[in-house]
Amino acid sequence: MRISVVDVGSNTVRLVVADAEGGVPLPVHTAKWRLRLSDHVRPGGPVPDEAVERLVEAVEGASRTAARWGAAGPLAFATAVVRSAPNRQEVLRTVRTRTGVGLYTLPGEVEAELTFLGARRWMGWRSGPLALFDIGGGSLEVAFGRGRLPDYVASLPLGAGRLTHEFFEGQDPPPPEALRALRRKVRHQLRDVASRIRWEGPRTAVATSRTFEQLGRLCGTPPGRRGPFVERRMHRADLREAIEALAALPAPRRAELPGISAPRAAQSLAGAVVGHTAMKLTGVRTVTICPWAIREGILLRHIEDGASWWAEIARHNEEHTPPPEPVPLRIATART
Repeated sequence: MRISVVDVGSNTVRLVVADAEGGVPLPVHTAKWRLRLSDHVRPGGPVPDEAVERLVEAVEGASRTAARWGAAGPLAFATAVVRSAPNRQEVLRTVRTRTGVGLYTLPGEVEAELTFLGARRWMGWRSGPLALFDIGGGSLEVAFGRGRLPDYVASLPLGAGRLTHEFFEGQDPPPPEALRALRRKVRHQLRDVASRIRWEGPRTAVATSRTFEQLGRLCGTPPGRRGPFVERRMHRADLREAIEALAALPAPRRAELPGISAPRAAQSLAGAVVGHTAMKLTGVRTVTICPWAIREGILLRHIEDGASWWAEIARHNEEHTPPPEPVPLRIATART
């Protein structure tokens, strides 16, 4: 049996086709379509018509590709850039009508839980109490747990693309006062979440997302060509030095640094500030860069729990109401 996932993010649409035999999602084909939705959508603003057209083309291409590789209709989801748009329902309806693919949004907390599931399966039980950080274009997800699923999750509007628009627009490189203002906001937003993570005392901390992968490479982790099984650990002190290097350069020069791609160069500085601040406030000195994240979490959930949970997400999207928090994962609650 083959299943596929389509991930509509702030920068790209990514497809993963995986074999599901034996309970492990083993990828057989991956593909991506670069949309750069974050360049066309202001934080909290509508997705413009031309961006919707490009999204339709990408989802249609992903669906055709999945079918060629023997997978059923993909499990397709969109992250914060679409989730926070006021014309979200119109965008989802257009994609479904034009492509036949049901594209859905997930609450940020559910994204965090699915990402945690992927990270837990990759890291294994020996990692113990686990803290997770995931920086997207529109939001930062944080989770903590001792088991398969997290005990605590949070989703904050601290995405690298969102903050770049808010603090650095038209300033390349940004002045020191803009960087200080960004740090103040990130510290304020993270204060309560960081207190909870410190209180929990994780044994292991992991970071996922392309932002963290690129920052890790900048900080000296092995390149991607070494494969997914090479351990990649990023130290907070190295990330602090990376911020200084990124802040001194305009975006085109940042793209010349190890690991920093041209499409993500502009938002790399904001991502580094969020990552470093999250690590500092939570008391985490080192994170392991984990190659499994939300896409693998969705595949695992489908394999382990069947298709009914995705049908529930689809039903709530079609009713124009957000899914329960979470759906239908065990509800993350604070300990008393």
